[in-house]
Amino acid sequence: MENQTPKPRVQLDRKAWVLAAIELLAKEGVTGLRVELLAKHQKVTKGSFYWHFKDRRDLLDAVLDYWKDGRIRDIVKQTRAEPGQELAQIHHVIDVYSTSRSRRGIMIELAVRDWAKRDAVAAAVVEEVDTKRLECARALFLACGVPMAEASSRSMLLYAYVFGVSLMFCDRYAPDLDALKRDIADLIARSASSRREHSTEAG
Repeated sequence: MENQTPKPRVQLDRKAWVLAAIELLAKEGVTGLRVELLAKHQKVTKGSFYWHFKDRRDLLDAVLDYWKDGRIRDIVKQTRAEPGQELAQIHHVIDVYSTSRSRRGIMIELAVRDWAKRDAVAAAVVEEVDTKRLECARALFLACGVPMAEASSRSMLLYAYVFGVSLMFCDRYAPDLDALKRDIADLIARSASSRREHSTEAG
């Protein structure tokens, strides 16, 4: 019988542990995010975990940092617009966040928000991300000539809509759901659109 070469031991770096923890968080919530269970899923010993993290709190903080950085990076990317293209970017933001949010992404978002209900650190991170969302959207409305107060309310309306629709099963509600979503996007951006048109005419 030939000697079988032993399989090399899995080497996990800190990022691999964080990514695995995020997947477990989405499925089990923060209470289910335990070192023992995470190591079992990774098919390694707990000793490997403690090589990279001081304790469970260290892992939780790393998960929050990773989620926050990823969300803010995506927000900035989706709301960046060339001068004169802000209105089109508002429609893009509504379209992207209301139609292409993956089920996995929604589960992670919900798990982090549930975590934030009972953890001050998580709550601060969620607040920072939400503030960035609203500020970036508001900047687009402001660039279209919308006054500050209205730009703030429309930014909140925009995200109230995209978060709400991501949690609802609307496929049977209307025969042409895509047309309905376009109408909603037009309603959210209508004031910005009229101001952009008036500004162009005046110029």
